[in-house]
Amino acid sequence: MNPCDYLDAARNLAHQAGEKILEIYNTEFSVEEKDDKSPLTAADMASHNVIVAGLEKLTPEIPVLSEESAKIPFEERSSWDTYWLIDPLDGTKEFIKRNGEFTVNIALIDKGVPVLGVVYVPVSGVTYAGCEGKGSLKEVPGEGEKVIKVRTLSAGPLAVVGSRSHRGESLEAWLDKVGEYEIVSMGSSLKICLVAEGVADIYPRLGLTSEWDTAAAHCVVEQAGGFLTDTDMQPLRYNTKDSLLNPFFFVFGDDSRDWSQYL
Repeated sequence: MNPCDYLDAARNLAHQAGEKILEIYNTEFSVEEKDDKSPLTAADMASHNVIVAGLEKLTPEIPVLSEESAKIPFEERSSWDTYWLIDPLDGTKEFIKRNGEFTVNIALIDKGVPVLGVVYVPVSGVTYAGCEGKGSLKEVPGEGEKVIKVRTLSAGPLAVVGSRSHRGESLEAWLDKVGEYEIVSMGSSLKICLVAEGVADIYPRLGLTSEWDTAAAHCVVEQAGGFLTDTDMQPLRYNTKDSLLNPFFFVFGDDSRDWSQYL
């Protein structure tokens, strides 16, 4: 299997899902609560349906795990070597706030490693994409595609990506120790993409996320030369346990500094 063979199809599905999301975004949509109290809109489900139907047609032999179909037991999932992992609408809180900082995330996981990733921003039309061995790119409407790379640390203040909706005491304590820094606020998986394209140095996530939140952008940042590790500086891996929650993690472009020393 060459994951890059599926990249164009995955990008097209993300764009189709984005169109469905925008149809609802531009209406007076209602918001429901899931069992875990997180918000759910009709846009989440519309996007989910488009992507799942498209992937089942594209690769009927590869299972699909989506945030909106996450109740598949580990006994079943543990037998999957390769599977699609999607977040149909990452950043539902940003969607509800109408600030545009939400994404469609599609990843292909092989033996615990994200080998293809597409992150699409419906409001701006920007696409980030990467696949194993081919690097990562950013496509901006009207400007075409460009290859993206992480940046090395400079002598200036550290550019730290922070969540627009989540900021806790653990992050504040970590920031107190890193030296001079500037915060770049952003929602959804776009935080990881900012590191991938060399706009920021590090995104420390010292709070809970789920595997579908990170997988697509994880591939993009790794193929751009960066890293996504747990707080022991070990690469994050997927579908290794019953829980689909990620450990706390760091996303960074330059591994010359041990980011765990500030915990």
